[in-house]
Parts: sequence; structure tokens; C-alpha cells
Amino acid sequence: MSATPQKNRASRRVLAAAAGLATVGALVAAMPAGAQERGHGHGKGHGHHAPARTVDVQLLSFNDLHGNLEPPAGSAGTVDETQADGTTKAVPAGGVEYLASSLRTARKGHPYSITAAGGDMVGASPLLSGLFHDEPTIEALNKIDLDVTSVGNHEFDEGATELARLQNGGCHPVEGCYEEGKTFKGADFPYLAANVTDEKTGKPILKPYTVWKKNGVKVGFIGVTLEGTPDIVTANGVKGLKFHDEIETVNKYAKELDRQGVKSIVALIHEGGAPASSSYNYDCDSPGAGDGVSGPITDIAKGISPKVDALVTGHTHQAYVCTIPDPAGNPRLVTSASSFGKLYTDTTLTYDRRTKDIVRTAVKGSGTASKHPAPANPVSANHIVSRDQAPATDLTSLIARWNTLAAPIANRPQGYITADINGRGSTAPEKPLGDLIADAQLEGLAPADKGGAVLALMNPGGIRADLVHKASGSEGDGVVTYGESFTVQPFTNMMNVLDLTGEQLVTALQQQVSGSNEASPKILQVSKGLTYTLDMTKSGADRVVTDTVRLNGEAIDPAKTYRVAMNEFLAGGGDGFAALGEGTDKLVGASDLDVFNDYLAAHSTADAPLAPPATDRITVVQ
Repeated sequence: MSATPQKNRASRRVLAAAAGLATVGALVAAMPAGAQERGHGHGKGHGHHAPARTVDVQLLSFNDLHGNLEPPAGSAGTVDETQADGTTKAVPAGGVEYLASSLRTARKGHPYSITAAGGDMVGASPLLSGLFHDEPTIEALNKIDLDVTSVGNHEFDEGATELARLQNGGCHPVEGCYEEGKTFKGADFPYLAANVTDEKTGKPILKPYTVWKKNGVKVGFIGVTLEGTPDIVTANGVKGLKFHDEIETVNKYAKELDRQGVKSIVALIHEGGAPASSSYNYDCDSPGAGDGVSGPITDIAKGISPKVDALVTGHTHQAYVCTIPDPAGNPRLVTSASSFGKLYTDTTLTYDRRTKDIVRTAVKGSGTASKHPAPANPVSANHIVSRDQAPATDLTSLIARWNTLAAPIANRPQGYITADINGRGSTAPEKPLGDLIADAQLEGLAPADKGGAVLALMNPGGIRADLVHKASGSEGDGVVTYGESFTVQPFTNMMNVLDLTGEQLVTALQQQVSGSNEASPKILQVSKGLTYTLDMTKSGADRVVTDTVRLNGEAIDPAKTYRVAMNEFLAGGGDGFAALGEGTDKLVGASDLDVFNDYLAAHSTADAPLAPPATDRITVVQ
């Protein structure tokens, strides 16, 4: 029985790709009415006889929701908060019932309020949303009154045709409508993809920008995803598409908006940075503007036209409200609100009716404010989506409705564990859940008729959650349900077994910490028997101590051929692992989720649950 929904998920990408880009043109033609000129106008507050010179426009933003409708479990459902005494506290946060309440409360008293997002609203979603191709999340975002979002890389997980359906509506082409008498209506907010074009026509597959209007106030939004999206999405997901430079694209459309008389512009950019602290309330402008943040977004921010007044970012799942000077040297806000709906950013943009632009003098009222007598603006801060507040009842009903449909599959036990087995929540290079997944893949693909694998490699980004011991529902503590295992591995990637030479294998290990992965290493999770030392005091490929790489105690022979199991994403060279894309004699096996669930069933019972594995395969020198 468990194979059916997984096969549907696995086949949907293939079917979408086979359908080609025939319907992509419909994205632009069939955008929601009024997508170019929007303004929910949350809240009231009219009554002024003569409009004031300036208007405070509230910008509420978040990013990387990833279909997390219910509060995320374990460490994935907390944010770090620095206390007055300097200590750090993990605070439970998230869940769309609470995100809706937080946003609705924040909008009160703000007649000019816009809600925007920085991409990855869907994709890599827990079962409650993923099982239904993320229709529940789009419904929830409609209820939350999202005004606009950029696309992220995960919006392309199922290809451009499926993204078109999420925007425009209609039932799934394979699985049909999920509720009798109900047709999925699609997003009533525009998805923006300024830097994603159709290879054949050269035109953006979605609107590049939109303009929010109310009472003469105009704010333009330009949306882009990271240029490197094809490197981190399966080939079928980006087939027929071209991804362009973020800076060049935003600057191009900022000029276009400016020519139209839209002087207030916000860029929604699905690319991000890494603050020096994981605390959401860390001051990344200490001691100087932007000193506490690094990563791709810093260079992007420095290159984006001064015509753009603020940058809402994402992708790295970090929390920051930073000031990075624009090319003219003026302070400009760059924000990100963690992930999974755990935070939202509240920014005040002061709009000048005469210039039609955002007043940008100083930012946040901190160190820079004393040098500028003008009011500090924009003012921005991240806020916790607390679970202590009353949940929004309409979102509670939405979750309950979809849970009823998902329950027969979601609640089925797959295995048993003695304690939390951390994956996403582990910051170590080698993660307990990574070891477990790699071992499951090796065992499932080791038989000669399944591929004859002698080792398995798992990409860390494909591990989307932890296995949490505490019950998520009525199943009891320590029970791993199908819904929980799905949340860990929601992509339903098909497993591949390939021939790699020892030299290619070592090169792949070096690519974890060199090339595109040098600044932010992607450490592959390895199956039992593969051991080596990672020396992080060195740089680039030298970080892998090649003479320590061993399989079952034997040194890797550069000339020997090894059968290696991995998911189809890695087998395609994803995440910068070009060496893995050179594998030959490919055999396609079961889905990664099937293999994982089979392993849990074979190695755990209620009386003999599975313990977290010891992480002793990669020796790290710091």
C-alpha cells in the first residue's frame, strides 16, 4: 500500500517534464486578476482631510515556509533568542495558525500594510502539504493575505508546468481533485520570477514584478531566485528554463519601474547570508553596518541599484536584519526571517508622496543614527511567531480538513526509535540521521539485483527534519510514522547505483569543501564502512586528507571501480558534485523514502527500537 502515493509523487515530476513547457506561456497569460496592481489595504484608518507629505508603509515579510503548516517538531521548531544576560534560549515557534495571528495582529493600526515573501513557500514540504502537491499551503497563504512572493529554488522541484498550476489553479493532471466538488483555485497572489526565462522565447515564465497601490501610494516588487537554482534542483525541474544573474535582473527591472514612475522598490531575492550568531535578535550591524553577516547576499546587496529601497531575502534559513550600503553608499535594509514560519519581519518604509520614494536616511536608530539628525528609517525587526498566542481558527480548520484526508497514510507506523535522531537540527558535519539514511540506502541497494552497492552517499540538504522521539499525534512516543519519515525525505528521489573510480570518489569528497562549496561546505553523509579525516584548518580540496579515505579498512584504490548508491539528484551532479555526475552503468532503484521506510521496518520493533547511530565515520580536525 505504501508504494502508491510515493509512486504518484515520483512519477509526477517525470510527467510534468514530459509535458514540456507547453503550458508555461499560460503563466503570464493567466495570472490572477489585478496581479500587476495590488493592495489588500489591511486594516482601516482613513479619514484624513488632506494627505500628509509622508506615509508609513508597513512591510511584513517571511521566507522559506516549505509547506510547514503545522508547528515544526523538535529543533526545527525553535528559534534562538539571546537573553539580557547574554545566554541563548531556544523558543518554540512557527505554525501557520500562529503566523496568521501574528500578521493579523501586526497589521492593526496600519492602513498601508503589505505582506511579502522571499520564496520557497512550497517544496520539501511535510506530508500534510507535500502529499497534496502543496495545494494546502497555497490555500493557507491565500488566507494569510500574502500580497506577493518571489519564487525560490524549491518552487521548481516539480517543474515549470506544476508551478503554473500552483499559480493559476486546476486539479493535478495525474491525481485529480482531492476533494469532491472542489477545484483548486491557485494562488491569489503573484509569484515573481524576473530572472527565470523560457529557453525558447527568452521571456520570463512569470511576471518579473508587480506594483502594490493604495490611495496614490505605489510600491514596486521585483522577485528573483538564486542564479544557481539549476545546481540544486533535479534536471527535470528546470528543464527548458534559463536562470539569470540576480543583480543584473533586479537592476534592469528597477529601471523599468522607475521609468513608469514607481520610485519605491523592494527586491524579493531568494538568496541569503549567514549572520555571525544564530540568535534572531543578534545585531548584525555591530560594530559597523553589515559587519556581522557574510555570504552571497552581501555582494548581491552591494551591486543592486540604489533605486531599490530594501531587500527581503531567504534561502539560507537564517534570521537577520542588517544594513548593507548600496552602491551610492547609502544604508539599505537586508532582511531574512529564518524559515518554516517561525519569524516574521516588520519593516516601516516611510513613503514620500512628493518624490514617490522611500525616505532612506539612517537605519534602525542604532550606531549610525547619531551621525544623521534625520529620523532613522526604515525601521525593521524580526519577531517570533509565538505559540503562546491564540491560533487563527480559519487556519486551524484548514489544517484539520487536510489532516483528515492525509490521516490514513500519515499515521501508519514505519519504525521505532529510542531517542531523537537529529538531521536538520544537527550542526555537525556528520549527522546521526545522515548516517542512518546512508546505511538504509546501502542496505537497500547492496543486493546484486538491486545494484550491488558497496557504499552510499547522501546530500545533507536532502535531510529536511529530525526524527523526533516525542509523539506528533496519537501514535505514542518513539513511533516513527509515515508522515514523519516523509517530512525527513519529502522529495521522493529515485535511488541510483553508479560505477565510480576511486579517483572520482575522492574527487567528490574534495568537492564537498572546494569550488562552489568552499565557502559553505556541503558534507556528504556516508554509509557505514567509509571513513576519512576532514581537516578544516586547511583550505579547499586539501581539507580532505586523501590517504585517510578507507572503505571497510582498506585504502581507496584510485584505479578501482566502486558501485556507489545515491539519490538521482546527486547522480546528476547536484550541489556542486560534478564527479558524481560522471558515474557510469547506472541502475535506477526504489525511491529514497521507500528504502528508508524498509530499513526502519527491518531494524526496529516496539520492543527493540532503533538507537541513534554513533557519528564516528568522519574525523573532523578544527
